[in-house]
This record gives sequence, structure tokens and C-alpha cells, in this order.
Amino acid sequence: MNRIDALFARLRNEKRRALMPFVTAGDPDLPTTAMLIGELVSRGAHLIEVGIPYSDPIADGPVIAASYHRALQHGVKVGHIFQTLRTLRAEGSPRFNETPIVSMVSYSIIHRIGAERYLNDAGTAGLDGLIVPDLPVEESRALMEKATRRNLKLIQLITPTTPRDRAVEIARSTTGFIYYVSVAGITGERQSLPPDLGDAVAWLRTQTDLPICIGFGISGPDQVRQLAPVADGLIVGSAIVRRLSEAINRPRVEVVREIGQFVGELVKVLDGTGS
Repeated sequence: MNRIDALFARLRNEKRRALMPFVTAGDPDLPTTAMLIGELVSRGAHLIEVGIPYSDPIADGPVIAASYHRALQHGVKVGHIFQTLRTLRAEGSPRFNETPIVSMVSYSIIHRIGAERYLNDAGTAGLDGLIVPDLPVEESRALMEKATRRNLKLIQLITPTTPRDRAVEIARSTTGFIYYVSVAGITGERQSLPPDLGDAVAWLRTQTDLPICIGFGISGPDQVRQLAPVADGLIVGSAIVRRLSEAINRPRVEVVREIGQFVGELVKVLDGTGS
């Protein structure tokens, strides 16, 4: 069974939600990325989303866009990222090797490398799925079929402005889980989220059995508490990437530990055991 399916089957049985941190691969360098991924898993993160740096970010706000730029400046390549993940899987604990990892990747990168090669390399690196934000649902079938043959999930996005008939079409073309974008616009930390977000997710739940995970704008315990009752998982990105970028001159071990503590607190809030 794909690790994503196994995770959500277990969490649904336990009536729990997934905390899903996002990290930019190679920011500030790949050894730090590897250290951070390991720390987040040890702190209770349920799924890790790894951003593949891209020179023309699609829906990324300034924090994540800047992290992509830094990683590219340092010469990070897709092959380097996959090798880092491959090593992590080979050396990881049983708990780590039960944790799904998905890539957030532009279709331009997949097209340049070639879909077959990208998916083969992703599979051997221990990834479980991919999110391709610039791949229209009308053009996604071929990639989904190739991914499915390799036991990889193709996770697609639905936004607040997606027409309902199109949202249903996207849900039917998605595997693993649905990435529901909480707000129209770009990624980034926000103090509040749309009041009708819960209703929108509740309607979508009537159209699909897939887990629905919410991302964009989730920056701390308040948003986690607000969304926990309606989501199967919550994706936290900019709040993590910002903490890493602001501490660029501090010891890596110290910074990684602090980010781990932040994520661990969110996990506790999501489980109803944190303040």
C-alpha cells in the first residue's frame, strides 16, 4: 500500500488529523534539509512536503519564492535532492520510513527531465506522490496513469475560486489526497482565514472520499484549531521556511531544533493535547 493511503487510513481509524510541514529542498543547503526532515518526523509530523526549487514560482509568496532562489543560487539540482531523500530513506528509522514524502514540483521541471525518468527517480528516492500546481486537470491524465503504475499519487489542487463542476472533475482525477487552497492568492502566513472555508470544504467532502488537506496561510496554533474540525490534514509552509531564513547565521542544529519544537506544538494542538 502507498504510504499516503496507509497514513490516512490509520488516522481516520484513530479520528486524528495529519500535520504536513513543507520544506524547500536545498535551503540553505541539502544537509540542513535532511536534518530538518528528520527532526520534523521525530516531532510527530505525519507527512513531509518537499519543494523542488523553481526559478518562476507559480503560487508561492515572497518567503517561499526567496527560498527557491537561494537554493538555486547554491546550485541545487533535482538529482541532488533525490539522492538526499534516497539516503534518508536508506538510513531512516522504521518511523521515518512509514512517513510519506511528496514533492511540490512544476510541470516544467518534469517535462524537462521527462515524465518517465522523473517518476522513476522519485520512486527510487522514496517519494510517495507529487503535487504539480501548474498542471491543468485536462492535461493530467497521462501523468496520473504513469504515476499510478509506479504506486505514486498525483495530488491536485482545488481553490476557493474553482467552479464547483471543475472541482468535482479535479477530485475525480486526484489520488492520495486533495490539496485545498484556503485562500485565493499566494502562499504566506496570515492572521485570519476566510469565514466560509469550512462550508467550502464540507461541500467538497460530499463529492469525494479522498482526504482533504488544507494549505496556504496556516501559520500557528490558532489556524490549526480553527481548521482541525473540517480538514483531514493541514499543510504548514511559509511559517517554517521563514524561521529557517531568519536564522541563517545561527547554528543549524539549534535552528532545526527550534523549528522542530514549533511543529511539535502544532501536532499537539491538532491532536487536542496542546495549548
